[in-house]
Amino acid sequence: TAAAAAEPARPNVIFVMADDMGWGQTGYYQHPRLKTPNLDAMAANGLRFDRFYAGCPVCSPTRASVLTGRSPDRTGVLSHGYALRLQEKTISQALKAAGYATGHFGKWHLNGFKGPGAPILAEDPRSPGAFGFEDWVSVTNFYDLSPLMSREGEIVELEGDSSDVVVEEALGFIDRQQQQKKPFFAIIWYGTPHSPFRALEEDKAAFADLDEDSREHYGELVALDRSVGRLRAKLREWGIADNTLLVFNSDNGGLPRITPDTVGGLRGFKGTVHKGGLRMPGIMEWPAVI
Repeated sequence: TAAAAAEPARPNVIFVMADDMGWGQTGYYQHPRLKTPNLDAMAANGLRFDRFYAGCPVCSPTRASVLTGRSPDRTGVLSHGYALRLQEKTISQALKAAGYATGHFGKWHLNGFKGPGAPILAEDPRSPGAFGFEDWVSVTNFYDLSPLMSREGEIVELEGDSSDVVVEEALGFIDRQQQQKKPFFAIIWYGTPHSPFRALEEDKAAFADLDEDSREHYGELVALDRSVGRLRAKLREWGIADNTLLVFNSDNGGLPRITPDTVGGLRGFKGTVHKGGLRMPGIMEWPAVI
């Protein structure tokens, strides 16, 4: 009993992943136009991974590698739109078995579907629920403004920028767990800044001189940064930031034909095995340890 009383609280874990955000697209890497004050603050307060590489230069394989700890080819996810094999063991299953609450919020893309994101059906054999997530508000692939999503199989329409929407859904889950003093594992997988690019007017206002795709693209990243700030602020408000491991990264390198450059001058883009296709921003924040 004394040993149990002295045991430290199990840390909460949050994995946050952007969709097609290039290595150069942060303020702390001196992007010439985009301001990311919340990611900058996270990088200053945590560990910044300057040479951080995805498991593959496209999205589904990277997501499989994050969940399983295995190379994408070994999980059967050879490219985007391939399904994760049901026999794979995931970190969510392991943490659920250890008593954690588990939640997935946003893009899934591990159930074998291609094309724009759509709500995941309750009977989908490869839904987030099949891989250890008790709570999930998810879509099959990328999603944009006011998305249709699936809350454990029930289709819901959520209003606002996709980054704000998905973080609010995750915060509802986190709030429930912290009130019950239960450790949690949450995944937040943005649909930003994957094409098609759709940003709120106020978020793209600072990029009025850019071409339309670039303006919308960078507007999406303004919203993403804001939502990261919202997440970090709530963890501090609830007094759980010091016991929460928060990891941010992208799923691959940046996109071509966006101005200014998405990859910080590296060679190649998403879909290539050059550095621009594989290197991504990465930050880990865990104040109790750092």
